[in-house]
Amino acid sequence: MNARRCMQTAPGLLLGALLLLAPAAAAIAQQGGATAPDPNLEFPTRLHQVQREGYSISALVTHHAAPQAFRHGIALFPGHPGILKLREEAGQLQLDLRGNFLVRSRRQWLDDDILVAVLDAPSDQWATFSQQWRETPRYGADIATLLGDVSARYRVADWTFVGTSEGSLSAFHAARMNPGLARRLILTSSVFSASRNGPGLSAMDFGALPPAALWVHHEDDPCRYTSYRDAREFAAKSGKPLLTMRGGGPGRGGPCEPFSAHGFVGVERETVRAMLEWIRRGTTPGAETPGAPPPD
Repeated sequence: MNARRCMQTAPGLLLGALLLLAPAAAAIAQQGGATAPDPNLEFPTRLHQVQREGYSISALVTHHAAPQAFRHGIALFPGHPGILKLREEAGQLQLDLRGNFLVRSRRQWLDDDILVAVLDAPSDQWATFSQQWRETPRYGADIATLLGDVSARYRVADWTFVGTSEGSLSAFHAARMNPGLARRLILTSSVFSASRNGPGLSAMDFGALPPAALWVHHEDDPCRYTSYRDAREFAAKSGKPLLTMRGGGPGRGGPCEPFSAHGFVGVERETVRAMLEWIRRGTTPGAETPGAPPPD
């Protein structure tokens, strides 16, 4: 079944194709070209693309079928390399990083009040998208333009930015540069240590965190760059709460891969529901700020 194409023009912008995928029709490519049924496609899914000067930036938008407006927009920034290469091929929507924690669990966020947008790297950054480039003002402007256009199209009231692994850098810098847009920030399985990919969050300015910020980490995260010990240290230094996840599995792949505890394998739904509780209420059971005095 072919996707139905919709077009929209916004002032000063040329908005690319919006692809409405019939839930039973589309199969999204995994890295390496294999295809498999995707349970996320039980819900309306669109490619929302904004043309910039010589490049584009896109989001994969998912929501329930009925709503005409949304109280919450959840902007998801996937892990390394953060390049989804969202595109249409032969009438089908294609993307990389399908196994990433935030990409594969995006349906778990949904209800009638919530729209989810998985953010791609700008098209002129598909070859690299370095950690250092994500700190640049242009990246902040690209995110503001894309999410502003999504907000206008879908009537989204406010946004929460959620990053995982190296995507935590994307979410942090995007939020830092758009304090009026990012009402909340959630950093999951964050890259704290410097590596050959860049500095991670090792030199982050804690003062640039939004007032409403949450760290989320698995106690048994096996990745050397995203240790739980560092998560506790960063939570204590920032004064922001840390939500600790436990259990799950069985895992597979390397320690920094998405189907290990690093990617919350086996506890995806529980992790997302806990984050949603925090978005809705400002607190979530089990979250703590390491080093903070106990409540009275």
